[in-house]
Amino acid sequence: MEASNINVMLAVACLVAGTGIGALGYHLLNSGARSAQRLRLKLTERERQLSEWKSGVDDHLQQMSDKVERLVEDSQSLQQQLEESVRQLGSNVVATGMQTPTTPAPPNTEAEDGVSAPRDYADGNRGTLSEDFGLRQQRDEQQEQLAAPRY
Repeated sequence: MEASNINVMLAVACLVAGTGIGALGYHLLNSGARSAQRLRLKLTERERQLSEWKSGVDDHLQQMSDKVERLVEDSQSLQQQLEESVRQLGSNVVATGMQTPTTPAPPNTEAEDGVSAPRDYADGNRGTLSEDFGLRQQRDEQQEQLAAPRY
């Protein structure tokens, strides 16, 4: 009877050990699934925040666009009122100084008459663009270093 008793005890021990190993495996594998679920929740939350942020930025940009359009319209209406006032009053001083924003300003050529364009080459003068600029000083320094000191 002892031999059968040992077989039963061995079967029970194997059943308990298998249950323990199975529970441990489930716990370890399930923790990965739990962390994946947490990551999915975080991802959906971040996607929701990102979509809210994008819609907020879109709303802000739309408001800015509307304000710029209103500003342009106000500027144009102000320009028209100024032109109408000039025509009514017949003021030549304001009319000559007034230019529409689409009209380019006349180029200022008076200040540029005496100024020549810069050149990217040396014209024979010993300037900073000449090929031997700074070489003479280096030669003099080398000769001073090579000369024996006098005591």
